[in-house]
Amino acid sequence: MLVVAGTVLAEEGADASMRDIARRAGMGLATLLRHFPTRDALLEALLRTSFDELTARADALGDTGSPRDGLLLWLREFVAFTTEHYGVVTSTVKAIEEPGSALHDSCVALHAAGAQLLARAQAAGEAPVDVDGADLFALVSAFAWLGDQTRQEQRAERLFGLVTSAILSR
Repeated sequence: MLVVAGTVLAEEGADASMRDIARRAGMGLATLLRHFPTRDALLEALLRTSFDELTARADALGDTGSPRDGLLLWLREFVAFTTEHYGVVTSTVKAIEEPGSALHDSCVALHAAGAQLLARAQAAGEAPVDVDGADLFALVSAFAWLGDQTRQEQRAERLFGLVTSAILSR
């Protein structure tokens, strides 16, 4: 069921029809909804491992190397993840603001991991102190949105370089 859901979400994005997911998995909508009563619950089941990996990656990068380089690498990986999972960034932004969402805890942990990398870069004088974790998450969201647009991958990459070089000291 999760494999089929992952395929449908990759093809149609995070707003894919739950009915279509159930149909393609060879089950009724009621059966899907018994396992995953909301779209967020389904997304959480599909994305939890990736979110946990990105959170762990931030922790690992925070313990080694240059704070600037660690933050930049993690941002690249996070943007790559969000663009590979079309439409998921909207769900993550909503989940942070909704404590009752099944995605809330994973998204908050991911957000906090990025904020820690940013704080480390700020402490080293490699990032401005007037940028916070919410700003960082908004930037990732903006790049993910741009990456979701048809034929904008090169523009997204160029703008990522411009923005990160502007906010991260060399």
